[in-house]
Amino acid sequence: MNSSLIQKQRSILDALQQIDSLPARGSRTLFVVDEGQRVIGSLSDGDCRRFLIRARNLDAPVEQAMHRDFISLRKDASDIALLKKIKKLGIQYVPELNPDGTFSRIVDFSGGKSFLPVDAVLMAGGKGERLRPLTLKTPKPLLEVDGKPIIEYNVENLLHYGITDINVTVNYLAGQLEAYFAEKSRTVPARFTCIHEPQFLGTMGAVQFVPAWQHDTVLLMNSDLFTNINLEAFYFSFVESGADMCVAGVPYNVNIPYGIFSLKEDGTVTGMQEKPSFYYYANAGIYLFKRSLIDMIPRDRIFHSTDMIELLIKNNLKVTQFPIAGYWIDIGKPEDFKKVQEFAKNLNRREQQ
Repeated sequence: MNSSLIQKQRSILDALQQIDSLPARGSRTLFVVDEGQRVIGSLSDGDCRRFLIRARNLDAPVEQAMHRDFISLRKDASDIALLKKIKKLGIQYVPELNPDGTFSRIVDFSGGKSFLPVDAVLMAGGKGERLRPLTLKTPKPLLEVDGKPIIEYNVENLLHYGITDINVTVNYLAGQLEAYFAEKSRTVPARFTCIHEPQFLGTMGAVQFVPAWQHDTVLLMNSDLFTNINLEAFYFSFVESGADMCVAGVPYNVNIPYGIFSLKEDGTVTGMQEKPSFYYYANAGIYLFKRSLIDMIPRDRIFHSTDMIELLIKNNLKVTQFPIAGYWIDIGKPEDFKKVQEFAKNLNRREQQ
């Protein structure tokens, strides 16, 4: 039996000994199960102590001291309100239950982690031609940034937010990426599926080849981005807005060093703005959308995310934008690669201090 589970008839003394044997870093709470292995309550060290102060009986069954109104997650359901409640109460470890109420696993919410019901698709099939010769023998997502492949930073961010169903579209030097994820699957509790595009079909076109989906929401993103986007806030924004698709945006300023005229159609000057600055949000290459939209993707032709956005707007479906508050670097050119090396080195150094 899992070390976090205890039968309801076991004694308080047994529970205290079992709690004491749990790792110091991790959940220090037991989950009480009945004869059918269904979780019926939670029990912490504090619950045991409070029961002993009241009842003074080490031999009493743990069922008498457990919390019956414990918080749990369901493998077959998602609830934003519940996720927010867990964060608000500061609960760090929550049991995930199967549809029949039996124990599945412990979900770790410590350190800002989350549990998002999302399937991810990482686009990793490009040739990275602008970064040659670096990409002649190595696919761009596997180029190292401060000693770690670019794509690994994105995988780590997905796992941090509880996204464990991860699909990777591959094409150029696909064997290297397949080997990387085959090794990754041995050490990381996630499902990695590499998908071969039969031909280049654009950022959205490749999504239609995912063989199986686990959730109703899809996260699609470029695998060569260096970003700490808050995927939980992104997901909350998407769901709460009632959007069909939500596009992550990155702030982009345009400064014009000259005076700009305001003109009528006939060329008459109506005003002048001296050295204006314009503030926009640029497409960050990260999208959340309803899985049902995949049926709208045309087959056998190139179809980009921008095509999908235009199609949704044309059909009066809702597209929203989520502003990235953290960092975001698109590693497209050699100067971007050099920039991200220094940025990541300084970032990792600060995190280790």
